[in-house]
Amino acid sequence: MADHAVSAHPAVQAQLDRLTSLSPGADLLGLDRISRLLARLGDPHHAMPPVFHVAGTNGKGSTCAFLRAAIEASGHSVHVYSSPHLVRFNERIRVAGTLIADETLAGLLAEVLDAGGDIGPSFFEATTAAAFLAFARTPAAATIVEVGLGGRLDATNVIVAPAVTGIAALGVDHQAFLGRDAVTIAGEKAGIAKPGVPLVTMDYPRASAERIAAVAGAAGAPVIARRRDWQSETARTTMRYSDPGFSVVTRRPRLVGPHQGRNLALAIAMLRHQGALHIPEASYRAAADWAQWPARMQRLGDGPLAARLPPGSELWLDGAHNPSAAAPVARALRTIAKGRPVTLIMGMLANKDAGDVLRLLAPGCHRIVCVPVPGHDHHAPDHLVSVAERFGLASDKAPDLPAAMAAVREGGIVLIAGSLYLAGEALRLNDETPS
Repeated sequence: MADHAVSAHPAVQAQLDRLTSLSPGADLLGLDRISRLLARLGDPHHAMPPVFHVAGTNGKGSTCAFLRAAIEASGHSVHVYSSPHLVRFNERIRVAGTLIADETLAGLLAEVLDAGGDIGPSFFEATTAAAFLAFARTPAAATIVEVGLGGRLDATNVIVAPAVTGIAALGVDHQAFLGRDAVTIAGEKAGIAKPGVPLVTMDYPRASAERIAAVAGAAGAPVIARRRDWQSETARTTMRYSDPGFSVVTRRPRLVGPHQGRNLALAIAMLRHQGALHIPEASYRAAADWAQWPARMQRLGDGPLAARLPPGSELWLDGAHNPSAAAPVARALRTIAKGRPVTLIMGMLANKDAGDVLRLLAPGCHRIVCVPVPGHDHHAPDHLVSVAERFGLASDKAPDLPAAMAAVREGGIVLIAGSLYLAGEALRLNDETPS
């Protein structure tokens, strides 16, 4: 499904419009176009500060947030490239700790398209090149790069000598591009492995773990696996990480959900198995408290959208766009609700399986209000209603999020979920643009 963006800044919007006219208008995998584009720009990816490269179906964004928090707690500046954005495109490119300025972004996009518009780069390829240019030109101690889609053929995989690589939670997503089974997808994620560079992983089912080991072995990358080479355990109030010769206990992460303890531990394991930066023990503890990652079981504040709800309501937000993401949300809901009624406000992109997600979320919900996802191909609300009714949920539909809020009948928990693009719309409407 094609990526796109809009901007309130005229110069940025002019370049985004130009990119739309030049790009193929769809996701494309492969390293040929991005390699030729970067070569014309002087190969900035070879001049970036040490790279922490993170893949995964779910949790890679949170892992990047923990990496950033720990590195910054150590007194270092760090660049971050992530996707998708929620409200402003600038969220994708954080330069030495600060979201890229509109004027800088417009100039970089123009430079990229001037150099390689005839190559026909995809949206993601062109914006990746712009980010790498920004990172190469600004001093920092490290660069955190989140894989966009897959790993082996993702545009970010032009990085040839990262400090460390990591794979977060695995699931089945983007089957049209990566293959229809979990083992094939695991192999695609492992494609970020590089010779002599540690590949730090979670623990996976045996077949997926063996596939990752085979791909990493062929690349000459040592695999550092959870439960074999490092351990983590999340308790009610703490998270304990250990590897041979080291252990640390942090508070349970501020990011909600037991899975976030594992994401924090993965970040610690990556930092423990790289040699570019010194990270003191106190920084790991700080990461648990400091890391922020919007729209991942985020409780929204008292903004215009939340004000439409009945008194006593709590408004929560998560992407939950596939089963791997929905499962931890369902577990977190049980803890948050404490017996109170839960209303699910749901919108989903057309290329996502609504049935698989609702199968997990429906048992913890009392009612669902189905909405469109503005600006994107999505499941019609009528279709989502029919799917929800198969799971016994009282169902309704609304034309947009404000109308959905007005349709909530009683105070309790209200969860907006199903798409990160819908989450971005919720943040915008509630005046909570990420910064």
